[in-house]
Amino acid sequence: MSVEANAKKARHGGLAETVRIVIHALILAMIVRLFLFQPFNIPSGSMKSTLLVGDYLFVSKYSYGYSKYSFFGFDIFDGRIWSSKPERGDVAVFKLPRDNETDYIKRVIGLPGDTIRMQRGVLYINGKAVPKKRVEDFVDINYAGNRIRIPRYEETLPNGIKYFVLDSDANGSFDNTGVYRVPAGHYFMMGDNRDNSTDSRAQYAVGFVPYENYVGRAEVIFFSAGQYWTLFAPWRWVSDTRWSRIFDLVR
Repeated sequence: MSVEANAKKARHGGLAETVRIVIHALILAMIVRLFLFQPFNIPSGSMKSTLLVGDYLFVSKYSYGYSKYSFFGFDIFDGRIWSSKPERGDVAVFKLPRDNETDYIKRVIGLPGDTIRMQRGVLYINGKAVPKKRVEDFVDINYAGNRIRIPRYEETLPNGIKYFVLDSDANGSFDNTGVYRVPAGHYFMMGDNRDNSTDSRAQYAVGFVPYENYVGRAEVIFFSAGQYWTLFAPWRWVSDTRWSRIFDLVR
């Protein structure tokens, strides 16, 4: 066999090996996404200061088991398999019950059978006030590029989970509510940015979330970009990446 033929055969073999590697990598990535971790990005400020617009995070799909919404909504089966119940305080992704398509991310506040109420900005679970302690303000940037300070509080749920909430309006539209009774098989979800979150308090928009609608639990931020970060402006990649948030656990 000539040198030229040997070289051609080697090139062909190298290309075939590259194609096999790419196919194997794609299959592995699909398996990971279907059964283990799915990436999500945060498009709104409803979970400030826990999650910011431009955060990219991994959601563990195995945390609550699997439903049809774990597999792109294909109607494979009803209910959940290998299920584990959400815990109070989890930050979770779920399909909006109104359309069963839109992804929402909020915090689990009410469990099946609970009563939930807001009074003067204080959260009540089963008739007991959730401790709310004033901490340092959250410093944000508004649409005009100005720094603003928003009152921030630490809440402690009955199971000991602590997290921060924002209270930008001392008399917001959802600071005083009636009593919500969480039905069996459903959960009550709330955003940490209490005055700027459409959540279970808005029964007309979100309401109670069925267990089946959960996609998974938010685990870790793997990338975070400021408002001016864009692929088309590489000179801003370093300055507009929020390096301190990368690999932060979601709590």
